[in-house]
Amino acid sequence: MKDYEKLSKQHFDKQAAVYDETETAFYSKFPKISCTDVAKRFSEIKFSKLLDVGCGTGYLINLLRDRSDAVFYGLDLSPEMIKVARKKLGESVYLAEGSALTLPYDDSVFDVVTCVQSFHHYPDPTKAMKEAYRVTANGGRYILSDTGVGGLGQWIDNHLMFKLMNSGDYAAYSRHDIEKMMRQAGFEIETSEQLTKTIYTVVGKKTEAAT
Repeated sequence: MKDYEKLSKQHFDKQAAVYDETETAFYSKFPKISCTDVAKRFSEIKFSKLLDVGCGTGYLINLLRDRSDAVFYGLDLSPEMIKVARKKLGESVYLAEGSALTLPYDDSVFDVVTCVQSFHHYPDPTKAMKEAYRVTANGGRYILSDTGVGGLGQWIDNHLMFKLMNSGDYAAYSRHDIEKMMRQAGFEIETSEQLTKTIYTVVGKKTEAAT
């Protein structure tokens, strides 16, 4: 059986040095679309502490940090991606190497948790979603933006393409799949939007009633 986290780490370690500058579908094209959309949503969100899971080169945090005096955290499997992010963001952002399946943070500590173009790499999506819920504060939000389609396209990705690839891609999900997983984890769906034919953003809120 494939070690998807190991493959993801190797894949992004190789890409890290040129990831931001290489705006193709296999590099930063889709993440930049998602990051731009997610950043726009913060015009209506007040927060003091944010975690970006799968932060990569720190592109999203870099878009947000000048807009707020909040404390920012970023986590990624790839040490090379973290190195690039640290050069870009400096020491004021708390960056760590780690897995989305075992977040190294206490319960209910982040006002916002983001996950941009990373969720399809997680070999245990249910556990990743539960971890996001665990570290999100009551009243806080989980913002997930990713690429995926339903129907035949999803079947081809999950049963053919991802089986042949060695980039750590585990499974593609439709926007409605993500909504369902968020609800099962305890989030209330606040907004769900299809940005392009393949890219979507879903925002879940952790309510008092769900705890």
